Amino acid sequence: MTESTERALRAAGLDPARVRRVVEDALVEDLGPDFLDVTSVATIPVEQMDTADLVARADGVVAGLAVAATVFELVGEVTGGARTVEVSLVARDGARVARGDVLATVTGPTRLLLTAERTALNLLCRMSGVATHTRAWADALAGTKAMVLDTRKTTPGLRALEKYAVRAGGGTNKRMGLHDVAMIKDNHKLAAGGITPAYRRVRDAFPDVPVQVEVTTLAEAVEAVEAGANFLLCDNMTPEVLTEVVAAVGDRAELEATGGLTLAVAARYAATGVDFLSVGGLTHSSPILDIAMDLRTE
Repeated sequence: MTESTERALRAAGLDPARVRRVVEDALVEDLGPDFLDVTSVATIPVEQMDTADLVARADGVVAGLAVAATVFELVGEVTGGARTVEVSLVARDGARVARGDVLATVTGPTRLLLTAERTALNLLCRMSGVATHTRAWADALAGTKAMVLDTRKTTPGLRALEKYAVRAGGGTNKRMGLHDVAMIKDNHKLAAGGITPAYRRVRDAFPDVPVQVEVTTLAEAVEAVEAGANFLLCDNMTPEVLTEVVAAVGDRAELEATGGLTLAVAARYAATGVDFLSVGGLTHSSPILDIAMDLRTE
């Protein structure tokens, strides 16, 4: 991995070492333990060099260009062609792109380009799809104070990349996992005997960890705030009930609407005065953004 790619990953809030592990695992899926592309080895002379463009096949928002660059560079490392791989990023993450736009250009051994192609595109298309979907939500909430949040409903192994793609699309990250934020949900309330005892137990055990409480009624919202909670997840509430919760809670807690939200109703929920709308579909249901790699023929 080149220094410029490492810098780009860090600037995106991504750990280069973690990205490397993700890419290495993805390459093993495609190439096996020997990192072998039998078709390219059989059909393309080892000395052949070419340039290829990564091209958008649809309009959308791009994310993951430095991750795609990592794929080409790591394939170069394991095949001995690292010094001859050059990746030039034309677009920038978070930018709107149109069908036909060149997003990046890669020059190097043709075998290497074709060997890395699918793995690079799998990650780039996935991340760009998440960013594109997120941008639609961010646009729907424009002009309101509400922001769109992601959830933990991510692809195993790709959480950091998918949450970065949410940021690139104009969204906001919630918690990374079970370790950095405590979230008291319905089953926790049942097991602990209610909202107040559950909140107190979390606060006593982990006094410095942020605590969020899931509530389903106005009464639960009031109880949670009186117990000390300053972040409420308002689950499956109608806009009318949410308006009542906003009025009752005031500025004592941040409020998040969650549960079955769609773009069609986003504006109605934002108009209630909540701070966030959380959408699991940003990461579990976003279609990819179609991106291809085209070898130059001239």
